[in-house]
Amino acid sequence: MISLVIAQELQRAGLAWEPRKGDRFALPDRDMDDRVFVINDMPAFIERIHGIEVMTFHGTPEWALDYVYMGEVVWLPEEGQLRNLLQERLLEEGADVYDLIYADGVYTCRFARQDEALAFSADDAADAYAQALLHLLRSRT
Repeated sequence: MISLVIAQELQRAGLAWEPRKGDRFALPDRDMDDRVFVINDMPAFIERIHGIEVMTFHGTPEWALDYVYMGEVVWLPEEGQLRNLLQERLLEEGADVYDLIYADGVYTCRFARQDEALAFSADDAADAYAQALLHLLRSRT
């Protein structure tokens, strides 16, 4: 999963988000930067009751957070979502060929754009895709 910092950079660069069930997000600047939230129908937790592992269902969170404005939420897209978004952007620009290679513990996303070969490396595939997408978003403006 990408870091909150990269997610915020993507958001500032104009990455649009249509929230869907299963999407992950963060609420920065509320002393919860390290917490990841997931959009779902009903929270379910694995807990221990009398020493036995059970799945419990909660209609509301224990802490009171009734709502937040979408402008305060930062989407944390997953690897597959980032790959699809990158693919869409590249297709829009007529550059439909890209690859992701893994060598020596590093993932590198490569593609050619306007006769320029570009490469974005990171320790995680999602981060490599995020860096490539961020480059495309920033160069668009």
